[in-house]
Amino acid sequence: MPAMERREFIRLSLLASGAVLGTPRVFADVDSAVPPLATRVVLRPDRLGNKIGSDFTGLSYESAQLGNPDFFSAANTELIGYLRTLSRAGVLRIGGNTSEFCHWTPDAAARPNASAPRSSGPQDKTTGIGFSYAVGPDTGHKAPPPSIVTPPAIRNLREFLDATGWSLIYGLNLGTGTPEIAAAEAAYVNDTIGSKLLAFQLGNEPDLFYRNGLRASDYSFEQYAQEWQRFYDAIHARVPHPRMAGPDTAYNNEWLAPFAKRFKSEVLYLSQHYYAEGPPTDPAMTIERLLRPNPKLQDAFHGMQETVQESGLPFRLAETNSCYQGGKPGVSDTFASALWGGDLMYQLAAAGGKGINFHGGGYGWYTPVAGTRRNGFLARPLYYGMLMFAQAGPGTLVESNVANLPDAPLLNAYALRNDDGGLRVAIFNKNDRAVQLTIDAGQKLGPADALRLCAPRLDDRTDTTFGGAPVGASGAWTAAKGEFVAVEGGTAKLELEPASAALVIFSHA
Repeated sequence: MPAMERREFIRLSLLASGAVLGTPRVFADVDSAVPPLATRVVLRPDRLGNKIGSDFTGLSYESAQLGNPDFFSAANTELIGYLRTLSRAGVLRIGGNTSEFCHWTPDAAARPNASAPRSSGPQDKTTGIGFSYAVGPDTGHKAPPPSIVTPPAIRNLREFLDATGWSLIYGLNLGTGTPEIAAAEAAYVNDTIGSKLLAFQLGNEPDLFYRNGLRASDYSFEQYAQEWQRFYDAIHARVPHPRMAGPDTAYNNEWLAPFAKRFKSEVLYLSQHYYAEGPPTDPAMTIERLLRPNPKLQDAFHGMQETVQESGLPFRLAETNSCYQGGKPGVSDTFASALWGGDLMYQLAAAGGKGINFHGGGYGWYTPVAGTRRNGFLARPLYYGMLMFAQAGPGTLVESNVANLPDAPLLNAYALRNDDGGLRVAIFNKNDRAVQLTIDAGQKLGPADALRLCAPRLDDRTDTTFGGAPVGASGAWTAAKGEFVAVEGGTAKLELEPASAALVIFSHA
């Protein structure tokens, strides 16, 4: 879009979720006279790790967005472009808190309720009630108003998936729905979406039902399991071989393992959620905290690995982002989220996860793609971290070890061997000092280029670039410049600025 339109869009995007809050100039006073930290990344090409598939990348939206049948449709070409830039075979997940308040009707002429949730902000003044609204992430502060889902929304969704090349995870209403209605909805979705349907999920964060008034305070896994079975039986009667996933819990390894044990024969994969921070009202939820290693994440990965090993079922992080309850301004919408998000994708892949879905929508603080069809869309900083992951491509991880880690504790590096044999190395420097990095590949290297992920400051909201270029309208992106990397034999050297990342692409030797 033209520069003037882009500036106006950014202004609307920042205002849409509330007032723009001032944030500290994180890393703004870095002493340029301090020499960079010297460190080395040692690769072991003979030690291969987990595979990253072409369907690893995903986005997640609230089910209430289906109350606008035209949003996920072939007509939404701009959003389609953003998804295709991230992946030609990604996964769209429809769920979130509002899935427990969405109700299926076979009446194709039914219209959305006037009270259906919409992303707040100046766009509502121009679009009004109808089919133009976009739904942001639900904050979970109170029960959202009910929405309805109609056959046109599902038919349009199929066309949207065809246009993107993506597949679908579809959430069904366990919280306030009935087995019979869920079965009718599942049958229509299954018949319409067809091969694009990856799986159904029953319930969103059922381990928190007791908190949001959907179940009594003593609601247990056993009660949930009995409900899940009743819904599954009803669905199975309408859909002979339903593709299922679960338990889609908020953060509860105590539910993940028994779910896998009990429903191993009924589900295709396991799913769970993870948010790095929250609540956003807590002053301790900062950029610095976001970028530090999170023991909660390591615990979640440990539980995931144990359950995957015992059950043999794959695992997907079906909903995640930086700060729950819709994100935190000055944290979730900053360049820091790009470093955090890109790094998280590789952490999950290294731990054995098969995919990830970043939650978003509307003008939510943490949404990777912000906007509406009326006002257009824009890539937020988090999108750029996902873009860096996309440019590395699918492949097999290669063991990589960072030497001198105590000197650069917030430096992570991941090596990937593509299916064609090409080598990629993704490096994330979340330290407040530059890093002079040597990559020791353990084999002869061909010529290399680097694409840098950077912004003026960690708290910058609008000036993120990857490969020297911003993401344009409809997700259009082409690297403005590839930076030559010095290679000698089996080593390569480059310097990373404080709070930046780089993707090093090696040609065949």
